[in-house]
Amino acid sequence: MRFAFGLLLSVTIAITVTAQTRPRGRELGIPFTGTTGPLNAITDVPGVAVGHVTLIEGEGKLVPGKGPIRTGVTAILPRPRGNWDPVFAATFNQNGNGDMTGINWIKESGFLEGPILLTGTHSVGTVRDAAIQWQLKNGREFIFTYPIVAETFDFLNDANGEHVKAAHAFEALDRAKPGPVEEGAVGGGTGMGCNGFKGGIGTSSRVLTSEQGGYTIGVLVQCNYGGDLRILGVPIRSEITDLRTCTVLPAPLSRSWTAGIPPCPSTGGGAQEDGSVSEHEGRGSIIVIVATNAPLLPHQLERIARRVSLGLGRLGSFAGNSSGDLFLAFSTANAGAAKSEGTPSLTMLPNERIDPLFRATIEATEEAVVNAMLAAQTMTGADGIRVFGLPGDRVVQVLRKYNRMK
Repeated sequence: MRFAFGLLLSVTIAITVTAQTRPRGRELGIPFTGTTGPLNAITDVPGVAVGHVTLIEGEGKLVPGKGPIRTGVTAILPRPRGNWDPVFAATFNQNGNGDMTGINWIKESGFLEGPILLTGTHSVGTVRDAAIQWQLKNGREFIFTYPIVAETFDFLNDANGEHVKAAHAFEALDRAKPGPVEEGAVGGGTGMGCNGFKGGIGTSSRVLTSEQGGYTIGVLVQCNYGGDLRILGVPIRSEITDLRTCTVLPAPLSRSWTAGIPPCPSTGGGAQEDGSVSEHEGRGSIIVIVATNAPLLPHQLERIARRVSLGLGRLGSFAGNSSGDLFLAFSTANAGAAKSEGTPSLTMLPNERIDPLFRATIEATEEAVVNAMLAAQTMTGADGIRVFGLPGDRVVQVLRKYNRMK
């Protein structure tokens, strides 16, 4: 089903999220460590909601301002709709070639005061302004506010065309709900590639044992970075070398940085590669959002956010110079901590008990990225650039070859 939005002088197609068809990592039998929540998603943290708007239109050579369009918006609500109580939060930049608006106040105050939105690099301003108006429309009162909007570069999209409009950000926020989260080439992750394959949105969760407190960690990623893909330590990229990013159009393409992208072979597959990271992939990035119901204070949440890097390192990320690797962690515990009257009473998990949450963050980050890549189907975008979905059956074959699966 499709909805048409009449926006300015153009019409953009907003595709309604549908049931996910490609199996996730655990459905393939990949033996990730740790116990997940019932959804294996960031929404396993009570009160957290996620919504997407996906924009796909046109094909062929890039025509600036017209397309092809491969972009969208993903919205995350840290508390149930209509609950504007701020949550404790913190951020960490592994490599800062990217943008996440509003984080100065998080660093200064320790609070996240509204929704989080993810989109393409050149749509941040539009989405940020829309977030202000959406909050006003939905009853939040403030003198001023600093919306949190993060980005990665959707290279399969006419990125300079500014096809994301305020109505799309409104729609993503309105669609945000608890429950299963659609993954792959949806929402803000529509036009992304990851580790040489198709990327996008992925999620995973971990639940601690009752002895460890029974807390939940949920991770959502928008992955668009370059790396030597490894899963459970196995060099997947070195084993699957025939699905290299390619273009179905003759050279020259419209953007100078695409010069290193080879033509797609007539067989319909991808170009061959040696398993190394191509230069154009280094321009990618990743946004990681970590949610928990554990009673953590901002300085502890920063420690959680730092552990995301270890999960990405397991996957082969090297946080390249042109990569924006930006992470945000928040806790839904300590309701009312931001109230202006009285002296709020806070609870805090002792540092001596935080190690299981560190491990859970690393594990859930690793699995969320793999889920994003497995869910994303092959896509051909602007300038005929084709990025292949990571084939789950071949991943299983490689993992069995290295004795990681039976």
